[in-house]
Amino acid sequence: MELLHVLLAASYILLVSFSQSSSMCQGKTLPYMTPDVTQISGRSFDYIIVGGGTAGCPLAATLSERYSVLLVERGSSPYKNPFVLDKRFYGFALFQTNEFSSVSQTFISKDGVSNLRGRVLGGSSAINGGFYSRASDAFVRRAGWDEELVKESYKWVESKMVFKPELTKWQSAVKFGLLEAGILPYNGFSLEHVEGTKMGGTVFDHDGRRHTSADLLETGNPDNIVVLLNATVKNIIFHKKGTENETTVHGIRFIKSDGNVSQTYEAYLKQLENSGSWGDVILSAGTLGSPQILLLSGIGPKRHLKNFGIPLVLDFPEIGQEMVDNPSISVLLESDPEVQLPDPPQIVGIADDFKFIVQGLILPISINATRIPISIKLAFPASKGKLELNSTDPRQNPLVEFNYLAKEKDMKECIRMVQLVERVARSNTIAGFLGKEHYSNSKSPRELREFCKKNVRTFYHYHGGPSITEMG
Repeated sequence: MELLHVLLAASYILLVSFSQSSSMCQGKTLPYMTPDVTQISGRSFDYIIVGGGTAGCPLAATLSERYSVLLVERGSSPYKNPFVLDKRFYGFALFQTNEFSSVSQTFISKDGVSNLRGRVLGGSSAINGGFYSRASDAFVRRAGWDEELVKESYKWVESKMVFKPELTKWQSAVKFGLLEAGILPYNGFSLEHVEGTKMGGTVFDHDGRRHTSADLLETGNPDNIVVLLNATVKNIIFHKKGTENETTVHGIRFIKSDGNVSQTYEAYLKQLENSGSWGDVILSAGTLGSPQILLLSGIGPKRHLKNFGIPLVLDFPEIGQEMVDNPSISVLLESDPEVQLPDPPQIVGIADDFKFIVQGLILPISINATRIPISIKLAFPASKGKLELNSTDPRQNPLVEFNYLAKEKDMKECIRMVQLVERVARSNTIAGFLGKEHYSNSKSPRELREFCKKNVRTFYHYHGGPSITEMG
């Protein structure tokens, strides 16, 4: 069996996998966008990209130089939503959620940890803290990427959506708190992933307007891109080639995100001009969405698909495996919610050979209340989990388990994380900003373990799944 036309794209991986020519930076017009599924139903394209997030948008812009592209996004446009665009409302989109149309979709992992998915053009770049930093040089080398192409792609992205922040009083306090805790040296403003404390880039410009990966669509050829909004892909359409035992991708089947799951529509691939080959369906639907679509399409563990009555296309046990989330611990610096302006992270501490990432922010928890956490994540957890279907309705979250701190190595690192983040919280600068006594909550070794078990959270950087670029 041959499946030559399915690509799996994880966030940011494809961002640096395609060359950007100078003509890519000339356009200033967003492509045609429509939520009308009937306008797309029955049409054919060179490429169909599923998921208009941090990978899908730049990829669509790149491919549009030479090919027709359909970009399918299950959410809406961010461009008239103040909860997405206005820095003053940072974080509001995270608690204003509903079943089918909110820009954030909540889910709770089988570990019992609450989490979020982006459901809007621009993906999670439209709802996150907006902090921007490049990957480490060591990571790029390990991934086997072309280092010059990576740098070129960084510059392309940064020219469109990354800015130098103006430090707020709270972020200045965070900076000195990190330095007091020994996260040295201070590297000033830097987009590089370097150990110590630094000011990173932000996607909020000097007017307080958020820029998302959707802005990168402006660099493409608007005549070659169609963006279908509020449409959820149900499955990939496969065709067998005559009597040969060979299966190829023919297109996608999709529904209205707020419509009837049984009312489906289809879009197709066409043969590329001056080529005997066909285009591709590219999955860039995120860590949860891409494997979910593969499973719904009949690609995955045979027994699991049989439980849902899904016809088998390819028995692929690895689909849904190796799911990872970075365990995080947060220390709340006040006992009760307060009223402060939301303040996304601008300063980061990178400690202990890049293992720990520390940030401070002011996050709204309702329209008129905020919390002030210092948060730390473990960058390289050893514990892994898996993803399975929960329903054949593609709008419903799949079941995912990350197995936070299941490995003893991760538990030991979590204990060290708590000790480090509490050192930051006890700093003179943090106490001075809050106008309160120093944070004090010392714990015994046993209490530290229990604290980790009860308080482990997500840093919203979950990732993983099989490392697949093309199945053939």
